[in-house]
Amino acid sequence: MELSLANDGGSIELAEGTFGRVFNEALVHQVVVAYMAAGRSGTHAQKTRAEVRGGGRKPYRQKGTGRSRAGSTRSPLRRGGGRTFPAKPRSHAQKVNRKMYRGAMRCIFSELIRQNRLLLTSEFSVDSPRTQALAAKLATLELSPSHGKVLIVATSVDENLYLAARNLRGVGLRAVPALGPGGRGYHPQVRLSVEESRA
Repeated sequence: MELSLANDGGSIELAEGTFGRVFNEALVHQVVVAYMAAGRSGTHAQKTRAEVRGGGRKPYRQKGTGRSRAGSTRSPLRRGGGRTFPAKPRSHAQKVNRKMYRGAMRCIFSELIRQNRLLLTSEFSVDSPRTQALAAKLATLELSPSHGKVLIVATSVDENLYLAARNLRGVGLRAVPALGPGGRGYHPQVRLSVEESRA
């Protein structure tokens, strides 16, 4: 598979097995759900009837009142009582095999190429940490945040590129190690360099 480079008019040969995959929706969905679930903090906590403050004394005698028997004012049936099945801190992480993760990422990039949403360049950097400089560079590549969000994937994010992209609305910046399956579909335009395509 041959793909043209946007900045110098050249081309690069890409592996068909990596960038020519058939889109597996079920696999991508499973990996994206696992990726998003792993980002959850899971710190929600509610109290049982034993953990709620108070309720140690029996509110009224067992017999002779005409009411149903009660041993505590913190019963889940009462206002101010504990929860019957309270939420407790837990991990929401799901296990994803390495082969599944890599397959999903290859499916995503293959689909981006098919939809002409992936732009390859030989290199990408800015000389100064100015938003205007990055906006001008994106304009030369015909990438505009006004046409949809732009995701820039870099081998390593240097300070100039980080500061230039930080205040540019609609532009996301990711280093290759921090690249995950979540969010790729929300960016209509993805910019990738030759080095990252081989990573």
